[in-house]
Amino acid sequence: MTRFYDARGNIYGVVSPARLRSQGVDVPERADRAAIERVAWAASAIEAECGWGGLPRAADAKAYRCDGLLVGPFQSAPPFDLLIVNTDGTLAERSGNGLTIFAQALTDQGLMTQGCELRVHHDKPDAVSPVATPVEPAIIDHAAGFWLALGCPAFGPSAVGAEGVGMVHHGFSHVPALAAINPDWVRSQFVRVGNPHCVTLVEHADALPDNPSMHQAWLFEPLQAIAFAPPAGLGQPCAAGVNLQWAARSVGNQVIARVFERGEGPTASSGTSASAVACAAWRAGWVESGDVAVVMPGGTAPVRLHSQGETLLSVSLFGVARAQT
Repeated sequence: MTRFYDARGNIYGVVSPARLRSQGVDVPERADRAAIERVAWAASAIEAECGWGGLPRAADAKAYRCDGLLVGPFQSAPPFDLLIVNTDGTLAERSGNGLTIFAQALTDQGLMTQGCELRVHHDKPDAVSPVATPVEPAIIDHAAGFWLALGCPAFGPSAVGAEGVGMVHHGFSHVPALAAINPDWVRSQFVRVGNPHCVTLVEHADALPDNPSMHQAWLFEPLQAIAFAPPAGLGQPCAAGVNLQWAARSVGNQVIARVFERGEGPTASSGTSASAVACAAWRAGWVESGDVAVVMPGGTAPVRLHSQGETLLSVSLFGVARAQT
């Protein structure tokens, strides 16, 4: 059966390929083939597994009960292959909260007793597939979770395939479509941490968008045009789409953030988004390397940055997931 897990307000269903095939969803036996052929089955999987079913649905609830579907594992021993399916049927290259949830699901199934590698297969032409993430069990503040090693981040428009953007000082970018929505959204940093992000830095927290507003058509539609690839969006400035974040400086090594995900929309939290925000904040001089707290509506994400001089060498994310009853 499909089990649903919550990681900082991000909810994913975890389902095996065999379960989907038993439901009449024709998922290929191998993860790489499943990614290549996702158009033939992914939307059906979302409809079959992510609907509300008999659960009550609030009037303002999203169309689906979760933020996506984690399909896997495709084998019974590590390394483990999986696919991350957004609710619009597209695939993601990486999801910090999703991988945290998948690691917890593997642990609950008795398949993962120590650190291992999770390999996400996708169909994006501008990124290598699979995207591998080493995962290690850990305990922070009495909470059992996992450290995800996301590797070395890449910065700038070329890292995410962005076109038609201007440059501002210190390597930051000006995204005309964002500035047209809000004149405070004029300084952005493109970051790739396995998947593409556009972090817009604002001077004051009141310039951050709030999630209820991002659900309304007047704001959702222009953000969707930026974040989503065609046909759902315009794919501008990134043809393959891009995850959007907004960040405001806080006290100490802490940053406040909001998230609008490619293929999903506004979300309570996102692990890779938190990692991208921490990287952008470090580059802006807002935080120092070491442990950075990224505060989102769904909770605070601990991110660890390792730098040498003016080079950011690696970023890691800690997460905890709980099964929903």
